[in-house]
Amino acid sequence: MLNKGKKYIVDIVDIGHTGVGIGKFEGFTVFVEGGVIQDKIEVKTIKSKKNYAEGEIVKIIEKSPFRVDRECSDDLIECGGCQVMHLDYQKQLDIKTNLVKETIKRIGKIEDVKIYDTIGMDTPFRYRNKAQFPIGKKGSESVLGFYKKKSHDIIPMNKCIIQHDMNDKIVNVVKNYIDRNNVSVYDEKKHEGLLRHLVTKIGFKTKEIMVVLVANTEKLPNVDKLINDLKDNIEGFKTLVLNINTRKGNVILGRENKVLYGDGTIQDYIEDLKFNISPLSFFQVNPVQTEVLYNKALEYANLSGNENVFDIYCGIGTISLFLAKKAKKVYGIEIVEDAIADARVNASMNNLDNTEFYAGKAEEVVPKLYKEGKTADVVVVDPPRKGCDEKVLDTIVSMNPSRVVYVSCNPSTLARDLAYLDERGYKCEEIQPVDMFSHTMHVETVALIVRK
Repeated sequence: MLNKGKKYIVDIVDIGHTGVGIGKFEGFTVFVEGGVIQDKIEVKTIKSKKNYAEGEIVKIIEKSPFRVDRECSDDLIECGGCQVMHLDYQKQLDIKTNLVKETIKRIGKIEDVKIYDTIGMDTPFRYRNKAQFPIGKKGSESVLGFYKKKSHDIIPMNKCIIQHDMNDKIVNVVKNYIDRNNVSVYDEKKHEGLLRHLVTKIGFKTKEIMVVLVANTEKLPNVDKLINDLKDNIEGFKTLVLNINTRKGNVILGRENKVLYGDGTIQDYIEDLKFNISPLSFFQVNPVQTEVLYNKALEYANLSGNENVFDIYCGIGTISLFLAKKAKKVYGIEIVEDAIADARVNASMNNLDNTEFYAGKAEEVVPKLYKEGKTADVVVVDPPRKGCDEKVLDTIVSMNPSRVVYVSCNPSTLARDLAYLDERGYKCEEIQPVDMFSHTMHVETVALIVRK
């Protein structure tokens, strides 16, 4: 056990799943924020337990060959968003590949699966089409930015190089609106005040921009001034939406939207498919890598034109429409009703009439459709981080499709679900990781699972 507050020379030997450096001092484990593999650093311990310690960097004694200068401004170092921007990009990709391999082996107990190297970006900056900025106060001025690591203190954002560059301007316009019109800011402890978050959505190909203000109210003062400022200063500004969230807690968006300008939607393309995007609908945040991911999913589906396909957790129908171009019929299932409404619009807009979309919990809708006689030759799932519900997996097995394509944002729940399917006659043959969230430890994967 190390002494709290003392300094030690630590060798960083690995990176944890949250991006923290894993160091060793005479065999004892020390977790170091900002540590990079092959760093030798002087560390001051800030926490000491029986089996591990946590430390902060005092001095880098020998710099790792994988350590690089952060591209973002010094004032955002504590924002908690890009955990590994100080790590060489190719090394980031290698770590993500190894993370998937180790997780599949450790949790899934699956070893005979081909896992490819993570597909990275040519330019891993300015890639996000959606941003969420908490709003707070510092003295008499408003603050819009990102939460500091492990806190709800807001670090002001002037420039974030993983977000679309128009966000820098939008934040400035909204901040000026708040300050000039003395708009109150929400206090989460007192549950008082109006503005809670700014959310932006940007079409990378259409250049259309949606601005969403999340508020603890149904009405904001002097909105016309904000609309005029956005129209004058933000090229591509198309719609302003007030999202009403009066609930306590840290869920960002409420269920009710009030359109203040425009029609409440923007559009964007994935390859040649056009999509309607609303405030509550899910759309992959990295449009460049989305095309890589979806094309791999389509390749794994291996459609000939005669198949019925279930797309479970379908969102606004992005993967569904990719599949519909090659399939006989696609059934999409999603819990968010607004997303299903968008999916139906998107299918019509792209002249794809071989789709049907159903709103509801996947674990309820999928078994119901199967009982009604609807079945699948191929199943695609793209669940949230918690993975697939067992009722969904059981129904998939009952349908007996020839293959399942699993798109995952969480290797741990992917591994768990692969093990569950493996016990029921479905083998995972290969997995392709894709870097959707550069400079973070998140990794997206698409897995091909075939009937044994």
